[in-house]
Amino acid sequence: MQAKLLVVDDEAAIREMVRFTLSRSGFEVIEAEDASQAKEMIRSERPDLLLLDIMMPGQSGFDLARELRNRDETSELPIIMLTARGTDQDKIRGLDVGADDYMTKPFSPGELVARIKALLRRSSLDRSELRIGSLRLNPETHEVIVDDVRLELSPVEFRLLHFLMARPERVFSRTQLLDRVWGGDNYVEDRTVDVHIRRLRAALEPVEYAGIIQTVRGVGYRLSAKG
Repeated sequence: MQAKLLVVDDEAAIREMVRFTLSRSGFEVIEAEDASQAKEMIRSERPDLLLLDIMMPGQSGFDLARELRNRDETSELPIIMLTARGTDQDKIRGLDVGADDYMTKPFSPGELVARIKALLRRSSLDRSELRIGSLRLNPETHEVIVDDVRLELSPVEFRLLHFLMARPERVFSRTQLLDRVWGGDNYVEDRTVDVHIRRLRAALEPVEYAGIIQTVRGVGYRLSAKG
């Protein structure tokens, strides 16, 4: 099935260049010229991935990414920021507000296509409900429920739990988790994994499921139903 990509940029020439590059690689491309139009397109067209500029009239790309991450229906939408702003500070801010990847203009068409394909692969986890005991994770509704208790997880914690539940008993290093859950960019440190593991365990503790997230000393982490 052809992936649908939404390009959000206030410069028509940039949108046309990106459309030409991506269409040649087999993607369906739709366009928006600002954040307001992008939100309407997301509601009506349901794109598989968003290519987002930062400097736009009205709402900036930073603010739009943050808003999308805070809404349940778009919290898992893959986002690549494609912008002329290339300082380390801009990149870190873009990733902090929820972008999965960050590329600067001018860009290599081949690298852009490769990064899109890699991100789509990472985001294509099984969409069926996952269960361990009475713990249920539903990717479609973005819910984690134990009996009748709905757990409140951040988007990153949800993706981390989803990834581990889909691969029980397998051990993953911090580097592997960064690559598969965060996207493997160079602006997230290994210790970030430890922080989110602690937060995930804390969220699971009240329903007595914190023990399923196990530390494998010297290697990394695994999810075990035996926990």
